[in-house]
Amino acid sequence: MSDALIALRGVTKRYGSGASELMALKGIDLDIAAGEFVAIMGPSGSGKSTAMNILGCLDTPTGGQYLFKGAHVETLTRDQRARLRRRYLGFVFQGFNLLARTSAQENVELPLLYRGDNASVRRVAAAKALQSVGLGGWERHTPAELSGGQQQRVAIARAIVTAPAVVLADEPTGNLDTQRSHEIMGLLLALNRDHGITVLMVTHEPDMAAYARRMVHFVDGRLAKDEVNPHPITCAPAEPIASTAVATPATPTAPRVPPALPTPEVT
Repeated sequence: MSDALIALRGVTKRYGSGASELMALKGIDLDIAAGEFVAIMGPSGSGKSTAMNILGCLDTPTGGQYLFKGAHVETLTRDQRARLRRRYLGFVFQGFNLLARTSAQENVELPLLYRGDNASVRRVAAAKALQSVGLGGWERHTPAELSGGQQQRVAIARAIVTAPAVVLADEPTGNLDTQRSHEIMGLLLALNRDHGITVLMVTHEPDMAAYARRMVHFVDGRLAKDEVNPHPITCAPAEPIASTAVATPATPTAPRVPPALPTPEVT
């Protein structure tokens, strides 16, 4: 598609050499338009995580082209890729990746700290991001004082605090029970639907992939199937979110639809 936000052209990834050589990706062609919600699926060793790392500028292809907003990412230096990540990409991981002795507020501020924003800008933007995922009032709690679902909400707030164009979620519900998983998927759905954020999600779980409007399947380093989901889940779960934190702020219940996200920095 000519208006693709992201385009992979013949992308390959090789690890090792000689007898130990492994071709993790074998000529991937993929277009992703702005505003899509794409589930990236496949068995272990299929290449989906390698593709996700390349899409997130955490790794580089051995061959082929990766275009982001028309720019050739494969030609960028490490520092240039880091600037692209900071400005356009947000990340959500299966293991939350929160700093254990740091408050929710401070965890969410981290991307802004790396970007060089001052303390007052960081504080306001992080509070808005936490509010948008239903954690207004939980800013001072550490990860140990939050449930798994709440920790993942903090991780999502951290991912969106820079107002990214794309959120890359790697097994975002892998450590959660069924109810919390659907709550997190409802959040990702709302961010995509209501704010136009492109969501790329790696998952093994068909019931989580059902939220995506498009499903891309990897097998043995190749793109085996690229299909439109004819009946995506289109609404967040209606159940109230039960809190398991040690202390209870005045309003712990999460809103169904997030309010406005932080305004992106204009540079």
